Amino acid sequence: MLPERLRALFRKESVPPPDSAGRAGAQSATSVVAPGRKPQPPAIRTSKGLEQFLFNIKDVVGLTILDMAGANQENITFLTNLGHRMYASDLVRSIDDTFGSDLAEQNNTSRIEFFLQSNFNYLPDTFDGVMLWDGLQFMTPALLTATVDRLHMIMKPGSYLLAYFSANERQADVPAHSFRLLDDKTLQVAERGARSCGQVFNNRNLEKTFTRFESVKFFLTRDNLREVIVRR
Repeated sequence: MLPERLRALFRKESVPPPDSAGRAGAQSATSVVAPGRKPQPPAIRTSKGLEQFLFNIKDVVGLTILDMAGANQENITFLTNLGHRMYASDLVRSIDDTFGSDLAEQNNTSRIEFFLQSNFNYLPDTFDGVMLWDGLQFMTPALLTATVDRLHMIMKPGSYLLAYFSANERQADVPAHSFRLLDDKTLQVAERGARSCGQVFNNRNLEKTFTRFESVKFFLTRDNLREVIVRR
C-alpha cells in the first residue's frame, strides 16, 4: 500500500489493515501541459462534494479513510484530527507509472491486476470512506470497471466515496490536480499537467459506472467540475 518511507509517517496514527501489501515507491508522473496553455497557479475553492463527504463522517471517530491524493501533511493532519485512521496513495501517479501515456495499455489484464494490487490490496469491507479525487477520469472502460469493482469490495456497506470529473465533455485532454484539505469545505487545488480522458464522463455514464452502489449524487460547479458522492 504505502512505500516504507511513508509508513513511518503514519505509524503513530494507524495500523495497516491485515494482509495489506506494500507497493514500490512512486516514480515521476508522465503528465504534459496542453499546447498553448500555461499551468494555472494553485487555487483555493469551496467544494460541496467535500462538504457532503465530511458531513457523513464527522460525528464518528475511529473510521478508516483512504485518500488517493497522495500523502501530504495537510490531509494527514486534517483527517487524523477528526479522529480517523488514514491511508494514502497517489492514484494519478500510479496510473502514469503502471500504464504510461498509451491508453491502450490500460486494457492489459496483467497491468490492471498489478495496478489493483499496488493501490487497493485490502481486505473486504476495510474502508469507511474513500477520497478518489479526479483519478477515475483518466481510466479507459476496462481499467475503470476493474477499479470500481475493487472499490466496491474494500468499502464497507453505507460508506461514501468522493470523486471529481471534468464536466467539459468536448475536451479530449483535461488537467489532473492535487488536492489539499484546508477545512471541511475548502480545498487548495493545483494542476499537475494535462492528460487524456479515458472516455466521456457524464451523469448517465457515471450512474452506470456505479450501478452496484446504493446511490450517486452530483454537484456541478462553476469551473466545469462535476463533484460526485457515491454511497456504498
